[in-house]
Amino acid sequence: MKSFNDIKEALKASTKRKIAVACAQDADVLCAVENARKLGIADAILVGNADEIKDIAGKKGIDISNYSIKDVKNKNEAAKEAVRLVSSGQANTLMKGIIDTADFLRAVLNKEVGLRTGRTITHVSVFEEPHSNRLMLLTDVAMVVDPDLKAKVDIILNAAEVARKIGIEQPKVAALAAVEVVNPNMQATLDAAALSKMSDRGQLKDIVVDGPLALDNAVSVEAAKHKGIVSPVAGNADILLVPDIEAGNIMYKTLTYFAGYMLSGIIMGAKAPIILTSRSDSDETKLNSIALATLVSSK
Repeated sequence: MKSFNDIKEALKASTKRKIAVACAQDADVLCAVENARKLGIADAILVGNADEIKDIAGKKGIDISNYSIKDVKNKNEAAKEAVRLVSSGQANTLMKGIIDTADFLRAVLNKEVGLRTGRTITHVSVFEEPHSNRLMLLTDVAMVVDPDLKAKVDIILNAAEVARKIGIEQPKVAALAAVEVVNPNMQATLDAAALSKMSDRGQLKDIVVDGPLALDNAVSVEAAKHKGIVSPVAGNADILLVPDIEAGNIMYKTLTYFAGYMLSGIIMGAKAPIILTSRSDSDETKLNSIALATLVSSK
């Protein structure tokens, strides 16, 4: 798949999936799920304060009869109920509404009804790269603050799962750093070298990792040639693995605000993909994130 339109078109031809929205009494979230419903991407179960949900829907011109509503006024209990709907198979994906992220994730990790898998929960962003007419992945920009080598393995595995859903069977991962050589004083380069060796030895099945690579060498064949870098990943990376959340968050927002790229973002590593958007995300980004999570949840 080369664009978000490709993802949306594929979903229209598939069995419609269902989103459980935790604390759905939020105008932005309701508009996002309504747009997804109208496009035939997914239906939603709205969990939260029913009176507030109906009031907001009325003000936004949303026909609430198109939705199933579960009236749970306590936000923490609403989050837990939305998680239960996913863990029990009544919904395929989970979406955060108007609830603090920490409280939302606490419900996700609940021992009784939660969505734990034992893998690190990470953020995976997909963006349209207009110059090469394809979709690329960026991770982790929002969840793991300062990942160690073990966490980076999980970050790669989670991103690879998303990559395969958009048709990249053997994703190429660029482990990013500021330089292309291993420097004992730069932990990102040491981790990148270790991940590359793990890839060489087949420890990351059907995933090709190379690094350390600076960003230019990861995405530009010409830049890689100038540096004399010979690698199947250099210049052709599908997944950009950032060294920490600061680098990732800055890059994500640079793509958004300076380059105007179309992006999406979901949480992986749980039993089902999770849609956790920011209030500052555009309506388009929210819709793209719903579409991506729905695609990943499909069989």
